[in-house]
Amino acid sequence: MKQNLLILALSAIIVLRASAQSPELDTWIINTTGITSSHYESGNATAITDTASANVQHVYYSAQNVYLRCSGIPAYPTGPFEDGNPAHATNRNYLFRIPRNPAVNEGTLTEVGLGQIGVWMNGVPVYNYADAMSYNNQGIWNRNAVYFENDGFDCAKGHPSPVFNGPPLPGSTPVGGSYHHHQNPCRYSLQAVPASDVCSSYPSEGLYEPIEGTHSPLLGYAFDGFPIYGAYAYANIDGTGGIVRMQSSYRTRDIQNRQTLADGTVLQPAQYGPEIATTPLGAYQEDFEFVDGLGHLDIHNGRFAVTPEYPDGIYAYYATMDENGYSAFPYVLGQTYYGVVATDNFPTLGPGNTNPTSVTINESVEEFSPEPTGIHFIPSGVSLNIWPVPADAEAQISISKVLGNTCDFVICDLNGRVVSEFSIVPGTLVSKIDLSLIPQGIYVVRDASGSLFKRLIIAR
Repeated sequence: MKQNLLILALSAIIVLRASAQSPELDTWIINTTGITSSHYESGNATAITDTASANVQHVYYSAQNVYLRCSGIPAYPTGPFEDGNPAHATNRNYLFRIPRNPAVNEGTLTEVGLGQIGVWMNGVPVYNYADAMSYNNQGIWNRNAVYFENDGFDCAKGHPSPVFNGPPLPGSTPVGGSYHHHQNPCRYSLQAVPASDVCSSYPSEGLYEPIEGTHSPLLGYAFDGFPIYGAYAYANIDGTGGIVRMQSSYRTRDIQNRQTLADGTVLQPAQYGPEIATTPLGAYQEDFEFVDGLGHLDIHNGRFAVTPEYPDGIYAYYATMDENGYSAFPYVLGQTYYGVVATDNFPTLGPGNTNPTSVTINESVEEFSPEPTGIHFIPSGVSLNIWPVPADAEAQISISKVLGNTCDFVICDLNGRVVSEFSIVPGTLVSKIDLSLIPQGIYVVRDASGSLFKRLIIAR
């Protein structure tokens, strides 16, 4: 009875403030508290604090565009990159442009190329599947970075591409690194059998945690202006049917050798790919084929559907994974964009061009300001999750959206007494909390203003 009274009391004081802005404005994790980046060095299990500002520094907007000024470095620690990568994550001072009124491309579709193709909510670039290399340098069998570069990803499955002052000549030393994710920006240790053991020595929470049965958060935007979500979404495009894992419509081909392409092209012997016995299927982009209707998503790895942020529906991409938590090809976007791309997000190549994008602001804009630190109103549609149920000595707490401020929480017993406190800091959506000193029983976790709450069960 006490529990029911507490829930009713909390329900009575909930203050859900519908966002007065649009998702493309208030999705970004804006660094209002001066949090800086950090990194691991091989052999040192303590993250080293850096000076670069983490996450997004400024958001500007007009009626047509959102502009992001960001370092490209997350708040969660990066590194080490133990495949011989000489680069580190450094401040790239990006200026990205996201169209606020994305348009479907009715003409020739734009190919999803190398380098940045979108931006995560913390200002870190999204990359496609590729690592810019191919078998025998022929451009026929294009390498899958998720396979070939796995040993060089950090716990959050990210790494930097080296940045040079000039052409990357043999023996050149990089002057920086563009940190990025080719796949779901969540930690390896969430996989059934982790594809890397890097988290055991150099832990990181990553950007978010996919939770079965809970709609994944809006993680960022592609450069055509359409949103990118995590792996879980409504089963049906009208928002009904419960929450399911979004399945890509790509699959590995049923082939015994790499002598043909997915479109039926028969290759000459000099063009054959490596033997499958030595390099397994999935190592190359050409190992996959698209089968319309095989999964929930189309050839771009997206669909039009209702989402929590877009109740009237929108086209969205999804960071796909399989039932064991492994990233599923094509990982974020397919081979082409769905919409009309803001191509100034790509750099201008050539001697003397060092800017990481070609974006300039040539229109009147305003700067978007997030909720001030210390205000904890939670927009409608944001959820709080706790697992495992029941918990023992430790629990994981996640909020589906961070507004750029530290989110403070308390744990109360059924008499309303606060027994513990914790925070989820900007740049992360997940926090581990120590329950070892709290007696077993039923508790309520709520944010500091009482806007959001969830039951916690401790059993030993």
